Amino acid sequence: MCGIIGYTGPRQAIGILLKGLENLEYRGYDSAGVSILNNVEGIRTFRSAGKLENLKKLIIAEGENSSQEGSSGIGHTRWATHGAPTEQNAHPHSDCTGDLIVVHNGIVENFSEIKEALEKSGHVFTSETDSETIPHLIESLLLETKSIDEAVRNAALRIRGANAIVVISKSEPGKILAVRLGNAGGITIGYGEGEMYVASDLSALIEHTTNLAHLNGGEIAIIDKDTATFTDLSGKMIPKIPGKVDYDPVSITKGDYQHFMLKEINEQPEAVISSFRERISFNSGDVSLEGFPLSRYEIRALKRVVMVGMGTSLHAAMVGRHWIERIANIPAEWDNSSEFRYRNPIIDEETLFITISQSGETADTLAAMSEANRKGAKQITLCNYPGTQSSRLADGTLQIKAGLEIGVAGTKTFICSLTTLYTLAIHLGRERGVLNARNASGLIQELLLLPDLLGETLQRDPQIQELAQEFHQSSNFLFLGRGINYPIAMEGALKLKEISYIHAEGYPAGEMKHGPISLIDETIPIVALVPLDSLHEKMLSNISEAKARGGKVIAIASEGDDLISTKADHVVRIPNCTENLNPFLLTLPLQTLAYHTGVKRGCDVDQPRNLAKSVTVE
Repeated sequence: MCGIIGYTGPRQAIGILLKGLENLEYRGYDSAGVSILNNVEGIRTFRSAGKLENLKKLIIAEGENSSQEGSSGIGHTRWATHGAPTEQNAHPHSDCTGDLIVVHNGIVENFSEIKEALEKSGHVFTSETDSETIPHLIESLLLETKSIDEAVRNAALRIRGANAIVVISKSEPGKILAVRLGNAGGITIGYGEGEMYVASDLSALIEHTTNLAHLNGGEIAIIDKDTATFTDLSGKMIPKIPGKVDYDPVSITKGDYQHFMLKEINEQPEAVISSFRERISFNSGDVSLEGFPLSRYEIRALKRVVMVGMGTSLHAAMVGRHWIERIANIPAEWDNSSEFRYRNPIIDEETLFITISQSGETADTLAAMSEANRKGAKQITLCNYPGTQSSRLADGTLQIKAGLEIGVAGTKTFICSLTTLYTLAIHLGRERGVLNARNASGLIQELLLLPDLLGETLQRDPQIQELAQEFHQSSNFLFLGRGINYPIAMEGALKLKEISYIHAEGYPAGEMKHGPISLIDETIPIVALVPLDSLHEKMLSNISEAKARGGKVIAIASEGDDLISTKADHVVRIPNCTENLNPFLLTLPLQTLAYHTGVKRGCDVDQPRNLAKSVTVE
């Protein structure tokens, strides 16, 4: 969601803040702003609606002058919730005096009552946002105490909802306060040499430092150029030791690729290797999952597995269900995180509860985890970054190890989530005694072939570009799959919607005659996932039904399937592989189809409209 960056130290802050916001663009945003603590003019704020380029032009138009100088400041990219995406509603926001500045990620659930009380006491608001209540609230509390630290703490106690807040004040130059409430988007503190950083995301910091600390919910960081101290909301000190991460700043550049999304699609063979490396033994058939918290006894006591996620992560859970049932012989189910806690889910200590969230900060998934914790379920979480909120809520964490992903639409994080779920299914099967060493070794040998198979699949890109050229002006798409490949049809439809803004639906092919078939005519392309597997003949029948009604069928099919060429209008081939690996290979043509279609339509494929990389509010 919203991106946050802060800096305090000896250097000019404005360039660091703008570069940090540039590295946060992938999260999605509709306005941007920075505030610089200036020795001449106090605090100077620049804000603009639209892309970051508009903010840069605004700053350049002012020319190089003293108003832009200052060695501390904060910046923000906003994704609108309360109030339209305008300059007036852009962050940072200030109090009545202009001496107290705030950037914010989240939703202040009780902002209406706070605002009403503040207006009655004389505060004047200049925006439509809930965020502006925060600096005014802190200002009002400063009347009770002269300590900015205490005023911020007291304000945090009055705010309801999941929120991340960063504050600077003219009265204490060089100090930054950061607050995390509930399961709001992350707050990371970066330690430099005589300088300190704060950001909502690792990508804004790794050019400068890899020594980081993370805020948990209900914690405050008080930062100056030399260090950070941490307290809870009562003011009690919390010891934290920064940890080192291994991300390379080079990984946030596009290299020779036109877009991050295309770069990340092509990184998937290598990402899969990173995901399973050090976890599997090709000789013994064993899987070692560092961070998996259950003993063999506890695994054998499990009665079922429940997986939750949102969007692409939910589709990974849907695929994972098939592997866990097939390989580990445990009843498994999936659910949408945002729906899970609004019923009475029947889970207990004999349930393994698995959450999937590439960011580890998805608000609805974190809420589902809290519900599962309340009911006593064993929990593991799959995410792509260390130190996330989901890792702190779960009993154990399985890093999917996709590496930094900049494109808003998940590509390699999806493939690496699948890889992690596949290895998890093998581990559960071995520990439960339902999968012997020989069969486990066979599954692992299949996985060893996967990077080469993915690389071979990527060679179909020129054909995908031709299909994008032919169909990019279509208004609707239908994606069909069966069994383990039905979730991949869902994922293909989601990617096309996200990237090209074309309406698309993913369906189980057997459902077609129960409604969707009425949509089919000569104007609608139908993407059919029809590999050589146990449901191949049934998929052929569904394709015939679509063709009989004039549909244009694009089949993603296995090499050596001669029959499909007589039934489909276009055939994209994937290498022959086992039924377990088909979801991986089917995914890549759908990702590249969405990418090239979006490019043909002139869409911003790395930062699709209205979307954010991490959805950290409900």
